Amino acid sequence: MDFAGYSFRPKLLPTLAFLVMLPLLINLGLWQYGKAERKQALQDLLDARSREPAVQMAATPVDAEIESLRFRRVVLRGEYEPERQILIDNRVYKERAGYHVITPFKLADSTGHGMRVLINRGWIPAPDDHRSIPAVPTPAGPIELSGLAVVPSDKFFTLGVAAAQPSATAEWQPVWQNLDLKRYRASVAYPVQPLVVLLGSGTMDTAGDPANNFVREWPQPNENFAKNLSYAYQWFGFAGTLVVIYLAVNLKKLKKSA
Repeated sequence: MDFAGYSFRPKLLPTLAFLVMLPLLINLGLWQYGKAERKQALQDLLDARSREPAVQMAATPVDAEIESLRFRRVVLRGEYEPERQILIDNRVYKERAGYHVITPFKLADSTGHGMRVLINRGWIPAPDDHRSIPAVPTPAGPIELSGLAVVPSDKFFTLGVAAAQPSATAEWQPVWQNLDLKRYRASVAYPVQPLVVLLGSGTMDTAGDPANNFVREWPQPNENFAKNLSYAYQWFGFAGTLVVIYLAVNLKKLKKSA
């Protein structure tokens, strides 16, 4: 193909490679850009709902209303049940390994078996001997808590095969690799709400469970937003560079005839 004094005659193999690589690079850029957009949307939702008044956590199942409770501040009255507490392993704070402490909380006004809510009470350091299970002090008796309702992710990587907890009669495993809410709900004989409450760092956010023994610095939804956006622009830049190289290699200036 000749035009404007230039000849464009690309070879087959480089053209095939170009046609494969270009959409791949563009899609990688769109993937990272989409991740950044989703993170920012969640952050906007958190910022908006954090300005709303706290709501009382219902003692009836909230599965159908779960999205309306995401990032809402909630108030709970009841008591902890540390017998079915779990420690989420491999949680790092300031380069030190530790656990997130997840304790079920029985709501005071629930009926029947009693509705529970899982409370993430914060991070604690792991002992030097990782085979030891750290003792976690837990307030006894009725208390009031306030925290942020979040919907835990069901996408996580697990090393090996997690042992099933088919019923409350099975031997309880106190240390888990991830907070698998579906697994937890199948492991106990009582109903559990489909969300987790993150306790705050101050007395007003925790009431009966102060942060003396825990670190409660929760990641924000838009964490690594700038990194995702940077990766997106890099992939788009690679795509643009590929187009320039392809044209430069295959576009030749025609020699003027004498």
